[in-house]
Amino acid sequence: MKFNSLSKLETKLSPEVKAKARKLYEQESLNMKLKELRTKYGIKQENVSHFTQTAVSKLERRKDMEISTLIDYLESLGMGLEITALPKGKSTKKEILLKI
Repeated sequence: MKFNSLSKLETKLSPEVKAKARKLYEQESLNMKLKELRTKYGIKQENVSHFTQTAVSKLERRKDMEISTLIDYLESLGMGLEITALPKGKSTKKEILLKI
């Protein structure tokens, strides 16, 4: 029942409001994923190399960040990064833009 209500509400929203909500969701989703990734591997904020505990806390709550900062953070967790471009049309061919 809640899903139907949400769908109904979405039909009343302007494309601009939908786009803004989607962007906010994506930003918050990244923040949650960074924290989940760190905790999944049992790393405490104060144990992330090259970052202070305060810096990790701020980074995991940021709405936006430079790719170089994300790379440094992930490397401190012993991970890499892959950025893939996905076509929005009918094509399903993905293009890897960066793999570190």
